[in-house]
Amino acid sequence: MPLFMPDGEQAFHRALNIQAQAYLKDHGDHRYADGVSLVKALALSLWCVAGYIICLTQHTGWGFFGGYLLFVLMGMLLNVNVNHDASHNVFLRSTRANRIISRLVTLPLGVDPDYWRVRHVEFHHRYANVEHYDLDTQENGIFRQSPYQQHRPHMRFQHLYWPLIAALSLPYIAWIFDWSDRMGKTPLKLTDALPGRRGWVIFAGFKLLHLLLVLVVPLFVAHAHGIGTGVVIASYLVSQMIASTFVVFLLLGTHWAQAEFYEAPAAGKMPQGWYKHNFATACDWHPSPLWLEKWFGMLNLHLTHHLFPGWHHRHYPALAKIIAALATEHGLNYRCIGYRQLLREQQDFLRKMGNGEDLRTAESSGPWSQK
Repeated sequence: MPLFMPDGEQAFHRALNIQAQAYLKDHGDHRYADGVSLVKALALSLWCVAGYIICLTQHTGWGFFGGYLLFVLMGMLLNVNVNHDASHNVFLRSTRANRIISRLVTLPLGVDPDYWRVRHVEFHHRYANVEHYDLDTQENGIFRQSPYQQHRPHMRFQHLYWPLIAALSLPYIAWIFDWSDRMGKTPLKLTDALPGRRGWVIFAGFKLLHLLLVLVVPLFVAHAHGIGTGVVIASYLVSQMIASTFVVFLLLGTHWAQAEFYEAPAAGKMPQGWYKHNFATACDWHPSPLWLEKWFGMLNLHLTHHLFPGWHHRHYPALAKIIAALATEHGLNYRCIGYRQLLREQQDFLRKMGNGEDLRTAESSGPWSQK
């Protein structure tokens, strides 16, 4: 795996950690979820269960769909607000408890939490926007996400069809990525995620449990209530696509807006330090109204999350202020933009990639230097 070498970042690193620890000490706090976060997780769980019960007690197709959609959307919010932190071992203090929680809250979406955790923590977080190492931006022949990927004629329309890609992303992870990882067809075969027969039992068992929860039981109950099979299957597909679109809308532009991209280093060493890399490949943004970020798992403060992956998301607003102040002192280009600007820059990026433009990191000064 490529290494990030010290690159004049030591002073920033020391100052950042000193102020972060001082913030915790001043508030008598810790890095993990607090009581409010646990209550929010419980509330989302109850709404998720309520949606499931509502759909199973309906006698009309639209009533069934409404309850089913609530069930899946609350499952999605549980993943954003709970599973994401649990994957970084900062929801609870216990690694085992975090793994159990991840298993439970990912059931509505069907994504395997162990494989997703390795993809997200070990690859994306270490090597954001690095070709062949950031598995979130792997070349697929449909969507060009990097100047290092092959251009195809149909990609000139990708700024128009990207919502369809967004809608299919979570189902694709659940039924393509997960099985590719399990079958050893991806770089995850070099990791220890779900090893051996026990791993197969856990993986296959939870896939079957997901299908039992989201299709088998609803099909059986709906049939007894006079609701057709097509309504249940359509509810499953549409709900999963809506939830997927919502998640991708939160994340898609955070590594594209004025971001840099890098080749896999031939010598095994990245061209810059870890902090410089994260400033160059991610940004923060703010929703409107601002209170929405509390229900987004603070994923809008994405650069902050990349710099502090070992902290629960409730701390991100305070940490973002620390980062912004220190970035100015150390000459770093901290970027925090509005959501409309994020969407504009996302569309601009997709057009450039779709038109075959090949703006390489090596040919630019990069956002590390203030412009």
